[in-house]
Amino acid sequence: MHKGRNIIGPRMREARLLEKPKATQKDISARLELDGIYLSESSIGKIELCIRPVTDIQLVAIAKVLKTSAAWLLGETNDLYTTSKL
Repeated sequence: MHKGRNIIGPRMREARLLEKPKATQKDISARLELDGIYLSESSIGKIELCIRPVTDIQLVAIAKVLKTSAAWLLGETNDLYTTSKL
């Protein structure tokens, strides 16, 4: 059983760091803001550490800016680059 406040944190960090060049938490915060989702660098860090919960709306936006799917972030698939249809 998962003990954190979210289950996407480790995969969110993985996807961010796999980008070329590596994206910073500030980069992700700025991209999310363009989609109307306001998460600070600190909030991104807390999500990655699984100490901050994530709403469904935030999950979909995070998947979009990381060019992956919500299913991958949730650990339901191993295909990082299958993007969400939402």
